[in-house]
Amino acid sequence: MSSSLVSEGEILRILGLVLVGCLLSVAGGVANASPQVLDKKFSNCSALNKVYPGGVAKAKNWKNKGGEIKNTPSVNAKVYAENQSKDRDKDGIACEN
Repeated sequence: MSSSLVSEGEILRILGLVLVGCLLSVAGGVANASPQVLDKKFSNCSALNKVYPGGVAKAKNWKNKGGEIKNTPSVNAKVYAENQSKDRDKDGIACEN
């Protein structure tokens, strides 16, 4: 007569919980992933604002000179460099709105 500490049903239950935990962690990582647009030159501010609703700042210490803005700019020096011509007031934020 053999005695085991954990029954077969308990092992299956534990494996099921581990599997569910793994699936949730993978799904959470996908849901939190942000779109990556690197070095993209947009044709105009409308196109840029579809991806970056607040525009794109070249540095985190941006200061808006163009008046009130509705959305906070994303900071991405590479995207800003590609779209610097769209920074009309030369404040370090392209296409702020």
